[in-house]
Amino acid sequence: MMHPHLRRAAVVGAVVLMYLSSASGVAQSPPGVTNDSPPQRSEDQALEQRLQSLAATHRGHVSLYATQLKSGKTVALNADRPVQTASVIKLTILFEAMEQVRAGKARWDEKLTLAKGDGVSGSGVLTFFDTPLTLTLKDVLTMMVIVSDNTATNLAIDRFGVDAVNERIAWLGLKDTHLYKKIGKPATAPMPADQPKFGLGKTTAHEMEIVMERIGRCQLGLPGESERAADAAICQTALTMLRNQFYRNTIPRYLETLDSSETGSGIASKTGGLNAVRNDVAIVAGKSGPMVISIFTTENEDKSWTPDNEAEMMIARLAKEIMMAWSPSGVDGGSLVPGLGIAPAAGSASGTSK
Repeated sequence: MMHPHLRRAAVVGAVVLMYLSSASGVAQSPPGVTNDSPPQRSEDQALEQRLQSLAATHRGHVSLYATQLKSGKTVALNADRPVQTASVIKLTILFEAMEQVRAGKARWDEKLTLAKGDGVSGSGVLTFFDTPLTLTLKDVLTMMVIVSDNTATNLAIDRFGVDAVNERIAWLGLKDTHLYKKIGKPATAPMPADQPKFGLGKTTAHEMEIVMERIGRCQLGLPGESERAADAAICQTALTMLRNQFYRNTIPRYLETLDSSETGSGIASKTGGLNAVRNDVAIVAGKSGPMVISIFTTENEDKSWTPDNEAEMMIARLAKEIMMAWSPSGVDGGSLVPGLGIAPAAGSASGTSK
């Protein structure tokens, strides 16, 4: 989120301080392979019509792409329309970090230094901490994800580079996703002509679903490359960050009653918001099988920062409609493990490239 959410600062600060003062291990996950290969995509037309009717009531623009991974069902609304990412672009930074850890070019425990002048406004708490402060790469990425810390995001961008993240985006085959610059800092290179329109980053609902699906499937490396022994641990680290998302008023709102501090959550997500933008992309471990839901709302008339913001409520209602159609029995937190119980396709590292 780009908004400070100062009313929650004390709670977030306590959570982060507890996190920084304790060491946590990386959980190992079972293989959970159940199918020989992912099914072909097929439109769920009845559900899509209901979603279109619901989205038509929104005072703003809605872009949506969702897929139920085992059945191959999909629904889409303006899914290929380029939109502002707000903080959802941080998923691409996380994915770049995962690949660099896999390649031995980065380590979760490597040290990064928060220096005087690094702090930026918006979401997060690092800007309030005394400097210099030393954190691990895992600490930095965790705060970038769970409280969408903008200062932590800039530390991660300094570590990997804007160009490296965009090269990874192109490596994924994405055509309309781009990270432009650090948050709250002047650009250090010429900006593309469309940067003023999109701000921090641009994407589409479909393309950001691809990024989240690769994380969930634990699909690392190039197609045809063998899975490595450490892949599951890398993906588990990322999923642990995402399932502890602090902002839960959008996709999780009606799907799960757990607080993010409780164990067993079946939803791993990354949110993003600006005054007229509210976005959420999530893996939802439904009891009938995992799904990925990617919803972006832009040009929203309701620019408030309350729990009942119209766009946040719309995202929650759309997600509930998808859940009731694809997994009416609810969420299964136990199945939110690397691979999501989906077998890798033949000829790929850990899943199907799209």
